[in-house]
Amino acid sequence: MANIGNSSRSAPPVRFSPLLHSARFMVTSSSMDNLPLTGLPEIAFVGRSNAGKSTAINTLCQQRQLAFASKTPGRTQHINFFAGGPKDKPSGLLVDLPGYGYAAVAKTDKKRWQLFLAQYLAERGPLVGLILLADSRLGLTDIDLSLLEFMAPASVPLHVLLTKSDKLNRQEGQRAAQAARDQLAQHAQAVGMTAPISLQLFSATKLTGIEAASQLIESWLAEHRAPPQAASPDAAEA
Repeated sequence: MANIGNSSRSAPPVRFSPLLHSARFMVTSSSMDNLPLTGLPEIAFVGRSNAGKSTAINTLCQQRQLAFASKTPGRTQHINFFAGGPKDKPSGLLVDLPGYGYAAVAKTDKKRWQLFLAQYLAERGPLVGLILLADSRLGLTDIDLSLLEFMAPASVPLHVLLTKSDKLNRQEGQRAAQAARDQLAQHAQAVGMTAPISLQLFSATKLTGIEAASQLIESWLAEHRAPPQAASPDAAEA
């Protein structure tokens, strides 16, 4: 698990990621059948409705309206893809998955989304990392933990952002982080998940954890970046 740290008042200015800041909207999909095929590595963001997912994406990318937050939680059922890096040669994609767990959503819609999520996490080849967002005041729910079962066969690493940590004092934050660690370790063992799992406190308001999360995302993308193509002999002679 990643070390948990709280920012102090004397902390240096937060360094944002130029790669994430370059993110721009690419395409919206509504099912597995029409997901884009780009060959680029994907990092997906997922979480319960009202966990602060859209706010976290916008803060990490230093853009106010990159990820759209519906005024009615649970109503947005589309998958939004954002490309990061140079426009002519993107480094990877950020994937904003619909929120889940909102009581007002019809049972049929909930079931459809659960099936899609399970299929996406287990079968999406370009997926190289998952960012799970959970409200630090509420902790991880059964639905959050069920994602580990979906992910286990694919061996995709998981990083948890415990959002809205500015609402907790230092001691409360430490307790919330430790409780989540224990839940993740226990559930990962139960479902046979062997991929790396890490966790941190995060606050879009106080910018807590921005650098750590950004660096992890960049490292995931860099690890799966396509190697540069070697110049052909003809090109070298020319």
